Amino acid sequence: MTRKIKVMMVDDEPRFRETTSSLLRRKGFDTTIAGSGEEAINIIKETPHDVVVLDVKMEGMDGHMALAEIKKIAPETQVIMLTGHGSPDSALNSRKLAAFDYLTKPCDIDILAVKINEAYTVRQNGTAKTEKKVKDIMTGIDNYSMVTVNSTIREAVAKLMSSLTELASSSRIREAGHRSILVFDEQKNFVGILSMKDLIKAVRPFYLSLPQSSMTDSIRYSPVFRGGWDGLFSIQMKALADKKVGELVLEAPPRIDENANLMEVADLLFKTQKTRLIVTSGSKATGILREQDLFFEIVNIITR
Repeated sequence: MTRKIKVMMVDDEPRFRETTSSLLRRKGFDTTIAGSGEEAINIIKETPHDVVVLDVKMEGMDGHMALAEIKKIAPETQVIMLTGHGSPDSALNSRKLAAFDYLTKPCDIDILAVKINEAYTVRQNGTAKTEKKVKDIMTGIDNYSMVTVNSTIREAVAKLMSSLTELASSSRIREAGHRSILVFDEQKNFVGILSMKDLIKAVRPFYLSLPQSSMTDSIRYSPVFRGGWDGLFSIQMKALADKKVGELVLEAPPRIDENANLMEVADLLFKTQKTRLIVTSGSKATGILREQDLFFEIVNIITR
């Protein structure tokens, strides 16, 4: 017979903890209840639990204090914070204290059950310890060519060409993104990415990017006369060459902390529909994580 997942429900609201515990029991969990952080600590000392669902705001020992104590006593026990008073600071603090997740009330019982099962799986498999973090699969910032906002397009193109030539003549396999350049301001703050697509976009006549309007209506027959574009690409590119990089509209990928987990990466890439993320440590950019970096890790996970 499969052992039931042992869950402790900790909340200082009697009705809430009793009801939630009962619902979890119906879903097949072996549940225990505690009305305070202190009571939860005493129970944990006597009886190991797989997962603790812990209220944040309680009289006496609050959820954060209880979380810290639980992790000292039973570091393998996974703790899910559940609160009606959620805040970014509280969530960040919970993460620093190694909580598995941070949910807000009212929480759908099916979602809570899924989270408990996920937490238990992590506990059993030890994947939380072995799974790589963002910093483990990113490409370090030093592997990219860099320019400032005051560099010219000519200088940026020369740097990009230099990195491409270096790669072509080298026996090394580098995962760095050599088809783009990182752009910083004069204070060395990351500004954005200059890519080949940006150069192609910038060289096109401005009117091709205009929204549908009376102005675009006036050039509706121009496609018939595109033979007049002969030589225009060279003229436009030479004019573009001496512009400052900062004059272009640069891509600014979403940011993600270097200690974030891989599910956070997958979620952010999907939600933003971007193919790369800027990796940060505090306010400093430390690397780039591309869609293919995550794919390579998918291959490692599936085939190892």
